[in-house]
Amino acid sequence: MEEIHARIGRQFGLDPPTVSALMDEVWAEYVGTANAPLLDYVAGLRPRYRLGVLSNSFVGAREREQAAHGFAERFDILVHSHEIGIGKPDPRAYEIVCDQLGVPTSETVFVDDLAVNVRAAEAAGMTGVLMHDTAAVLARLRELLE
Repeated sequence: MEEIHARIGRQFGLDPPTVSALMDEVWAEYVGTANAPLLDYVAGLRPRYRLGVLSNSFVGAREREQAAHGFAERFDILVHSHEIGIGKPDPRAYEIVCDQLGVPTSETVFVDDLAVNVRAAEAAGMTGVLMHDTAAVLARLRELLE
């Protein structure tokens, strides 16, 4: 990470403290704010259901997301695209998640905010839910899981 910061500094003529401040802002935007109602709901699904995250990400994302949201304690598995070398909507990414969870795709519900990723999950055999409105997603998950 230090090498990346140094390259950014050289490329844009920024000193190290400025690069650090800039990167902190970038990471804060990337990590964002957790959807508390959704996280609270899925927390109540454990241990009855196995839960996973499939994230299109880059180096450092796992650590930053963990620090901000504690995902490792909330989910059974975390799969980051930069660690497996493929990302959504590649069908292999969905297969990897299901393999790691130990569940067939036909028994998996996939939630994402991008329609292309939901369609790819459905093509892989999962039930897809497009994240457009928290209340609607929670209603759909209740319908599917309870």
